Amino acid sequence: MNTNKKALFAQTMEQHKGIVYKIVNSYCQNRDDRQDLAQEILTTMWLAYDNYNKDYKFSTWMYRVALNVAISYYRKDSKREDKANANEHCIVHIADFSAQDDKSEDVKQLYEFIGKLDKLNKAIMLLYLEEEPYESIAKSLGISKTNVATRIGRIKETLKNQFEKQGA
Repeated sequence: MNTNKKALFAQTMEQHKGIVYKIVNSYCQNRDDRQDLAQEILTTMWLAYDNYNKDYKFSTWMYRVALNVAISYYRKDSKREDKANANEHCIVHIADFSAQDDKSEDVKQLYEFIGKLDKLNKAIMLLYLEEEPYESIAKSLGISKTNVATRIGRIKETLKNQFEKQGA
């Protein structure tokens, strides 16, 4: 294996590891599943790394690969308990947000609510929160730009209602 390729891959993964954290924490409810999924994502990214087109944002490509792996991971094993039906709540712990003092709890709450969405809506919101354009989200997930816009509007309303219920 090319040592330069390994070093570049390791450096790139370190810079963008928050993407992997967000996805595994959103799709998995327990630690072992999160570790398994993270390993599968990293392995897939390593195998696909040579195919990355540098004309596009790396984070967009990384999200696409990671989300596809996460969705496939659960399709393969029908015995896996759906996250939305789990009794155990998974709060997403993302290093990027740890420095925010007063917003930290709201951010954790937001990701907990997002974690309860179905797989497609969860993927849409994760990409939306990364400020990906609707066209990019649509292309990544294989749906129309209009569908993305409609779903984001509905998801925002659902999340707003969940925050209002929580505060009541």
